Amino acid sequence: MSQRISTEKGERNMTDFELGSAEITPTDAVAAGSNRTIVFTYTAGHPIDDSGYVKIAFQQVCDFGEPQFDDPTAPNYCTVSTTGDCRIFPRYDPKGNLRPWSKALYLQIRFGYLDEGDQIRVVFGDQTGGSPGWRVQSFCEQRFVFRTFVDPIATYSFKELPSSPWFEIVAGAPVRAVCIAPAQVTVAQPFRYHLKLEDLWGNPIAEPRPIEHPGFETADIKVMTATDPDTGLSAQSNPVEVVADATGPGRFWADFHGQSEETIGTNPIEHYFRFGRDFALLDILGHQGNDFQVTDMFWKKINRLADETCVPGRFVTFPGYEWSANTPLGGDRNVYFNGPGGKITRSSCELLPGRESRFPDSPTAADLFKNLDGPGPFVFAHVGGRYADVRTHDPEIEVAMEVHSCWGTFEWLLEDALKLGYRVGVCANSDDHKARPGAAYPGSGKFGSYGGLTCVRADRLDRDSVHAAVMARHFYATTGHRPILDVDLSVGAVQAVMGDIVDCDEDEALLRVRYVGTGAVDRISVKNGLQTVAVLRPEAGADASHRIKVTWSGAEVRGRNRMVAWDGSLSVDGNQIEDFDPINFWNPDRQITLDTTGSALRWESVTTGGVTGAVLTLRQAGQGTLRLDTAQGEFSCDLTDLDADGRKWELGGIAKEVEVRALPDAPSSAEMTFKLPIRSLAAGDNPIYVKVEQENGAFVWSSPIYLVRP
Repeated sequence: MSQRISTEKGERNMTDFELGSAEITPTDAVAAGSNRTIVFTYTAGHPIDDSGYVKIAFQQVCDFGEPQFDDPTAPNYCTVSTTGDCRIFPRYDPKGNLRPWSKALYLQIRFGYLDEGDQIRVVFGDQTGGSPGWRVQSFCEQRFVFRTFVDPIATYSFKELPSSPWFEIVAGAPVRAVCIAPAQVTVAQPFRYHLKLEDLWGNPIAEPRPIEHPGFETADIKVMTATDPDTGLSAQSNPVEVVADATGPGRFWADFHGQSEETIGTNPIEHYFRFGRDFALLDILGHQGNDFQVTDMFWKKINRLADETCVPGRFVTFPGYEWSANTPLGGDRNVYFNGPGGKITRSSCELLPGRESRFPDSPTAADLFKNLDGPGPFVFAHVGGRYADVRTHDPEIEVAMEVHSCWGTFEWLLEDALKLGYRVGVCANSDDHKARPGAAYPGSGKFGSYGGLTCVRADRLDRDSVHAAVMARHFYATTGHRPILDVDLSVGAVQAVMGDIVDCDEDEALLRVRYVGTGAVDRISVKNGLQTVAVLRPEAGADASHRIKVTWSGAEVRGRNRMVAWDGSLSVDGNQIEDFDPINFWNPDRQITLDTTGSALRWESVTTGGVTGAVLTLRQAGQGTLRLDTAQGEFSCDLTDLDADGRKWELGGIAKEVEVRALPDAPSSAEMTFKLPIRSLAAGDNPIYVKVEQENGAFVWSSPIYLVRP
């Protein structure tokens, strides 16, 4: 409704409220993770009375430094000023606005008012007092928006400006090279592999550079090394299996799980699919927006884009969504269809416009399994903000437990399923929110791990073949690296591979394992359900070792507040630390450092179910006492009799523990092959699988082979 308002400054026509305008300077592109000074200026339209607000909202996934207003010398110091006859009181609230724009800076007008034309100026990262500036978010974004709202009548009823300022966030300087090769090639066939450069936070500098290879003449496992001519940065590729012919199942790398800006993530869905295909060089990709934010129109777009980008033999995509009920109703489930045309059935329509959809809801997991309608549906149980309660389960549809993602490591979810007697596979994906599927670094926010990957053993790279392999549980899970893993069992004349179900009348079966990793193998655990049958290592550790592996791991709880603080230090009395290799210190702002005396390490660290730590190289073998002082307690260990089994302190929570073990004096091979008789088989299902741990903290889980005894 238009109205004429008379003021001392003259008359003006207003349609509803003239909310004013906002701008930022500078507006040039900003390097991800850099420290900058950004000036935000709001110019009032309609006057804002005492106790009214201006609010700046940012996306929930943003991991910029939290604005602070108290210490001018510290990072992220911000100042606020105004030209109005009032004072501005700032308040930062990470849950101060509606999801997904959850993070909010409130600017309250007090002791006066803001008149038309008056300004509020916020200096993010004010460096005049010695602050290094405001650390901007760690990942690239086409439009980083300062979404601006105004409460002009001081009723706490916020109205969004028609236009909010933004800038682009781009990659920083290259610091790391990554070499990605096909998992499997055929003898004498040319192929292509790629070299990618990344900045400090894992953002690609440019599209990976293709390198042509003429092919290998003999069947073997190969690793290539590539070097960037401009920077000198080099990297080894993942292992490549060279096979005599392509008649057997291939190895295809998948990230089934991530989101884009249309729900809780960043960057458009088109960017998401392009990154997975062209930057992460995945073979298989899925998209999983939270269902209560997926509008009918966006669901149609997901189906269309998944179909347009699916090219058999090159890149396979599956349309889907994340069914996102509260845990007591079933928790998070990842839902997929083998092609377009599936009908979405949501846990709720909570954030849909008008809370309306032409598709019926499924408020419980039982409803979901009953109502799934479309081509070849399949489901993975997932742990994110919510976690899956797998007491409700459909064995024909729910084929896997997701044990790792950027949220952390959740082996307990697989154990839940095995306790209940389910026959499921084991997958890992990223649940990336930063539009980096397949290469998902956790950044500096609430994510604690590098994103996982799933290797699918399919006959061909097309939807039907991949779908058949997934339904047969022919896949294994990794914490983001790309190793080769083969697991099979012989029961008499019958042979089975991971995921198979085999009747077993024999007293024992023969397990065969071949692993070719991306780093030195630490140990491989053979499991029969919840029981560890054997732990094998490439070689026995020396009686007295120069190398010690120290790790801390686990979570506080299964749900959102799972993060464990491990800030602390490590010292060695009676010995010296010559060198150390960090394990899973993903956050560049929080690294482990050696003090000048060479006898102590210090760190800031959190875990969300995964493993962090370091491998120490000591001056003297088997001497001294190692002491840890962490936020979770103090621990000490005599190194004179430490062996490969080591010492472990269990601290409650969800697998929350500290472990200290001796490693061989020289790193072991990245390859390990063995045969192991599996005896003492129980009546019913015997889920036989392996868990591989590399020295560098990378893990792999095979899907179980289910031996069924009468």
